[in-house]
Amino acid sequence: MTTDPCQDAPILTELSPADFRAHLPSLLTVYVAAMRYPRGTEYHRAPMWSEHSARAGWQAFAASLPEDPDTVVGIAYGYRGDTRQWWHQQVRAGMRHSGRSPEEIDRVLSDYFELTELHVRPDMQGRRIGELLLSALLRERTEAAVLLSTPEVPGEDNRAWRLYRRFGFQDVVRRFVFTGDARPFAVLGRSLPLEPDLVPHHHHTIGDPDGSGTP
Repeated sequence: MTTDPCQDAPILTELSPADFRAHLPSLLTVYVAAMRYPRGTEYHRAPMWSEHSARAGWQAFAASLPEDPDTVVGIAYGYRGDTRQWWHQQVRAGMRHSGRSPEEIDRVLSDYFELTELHVRPDMQGRRIGELLLSALLRERTEAAVLLSTPEVPGEDNRAWRLYRRFGFQDVVRRFVFTGDARPFAVLGRSLPLEPDLVPHHHHTIGDPDGSGTP
């Protein structure tokens, strides 16, 4: 465990797959609130999130506050990209349709970490929790790059977009419509590792490799 003198700093807990699955209800509550989805969405998402935790290279962090360490206020997870994954196939098709060369597509998609989910409870946003989760998740990744998808918004004017741009994410595909979702998305990416100045230390970190802890 590493500590910091700032008492208001969030606690980040690295989750094992078993711990992640055990606490899916609280993690999905954050997801539904952050995405403003209707109640009940969490029941449809739970099997998919559970399946994700078994994928190669999977890693997850949960965030809580020192004054209430048992309540999750943020969640981030991802895993190593693979040609057999639906998201990989969708992004490959999007890059091809946008005119990227086969060589460039293969270069971008040959070795990457997919940042699958990053969410902070709405009433906890603006406290750098998303920034801390993102840096914790990426700081020790060994892949050459990280990719993600995020909904398009006018002028890139929301917290998620500002965070990703601040971390150096660049356009891979814009205004892409994934199968089954009518909204336009942007696929963004950047090289790894992160620059040292993008790895903040103003938080507590708890490693939980055996799945015995509580996020």
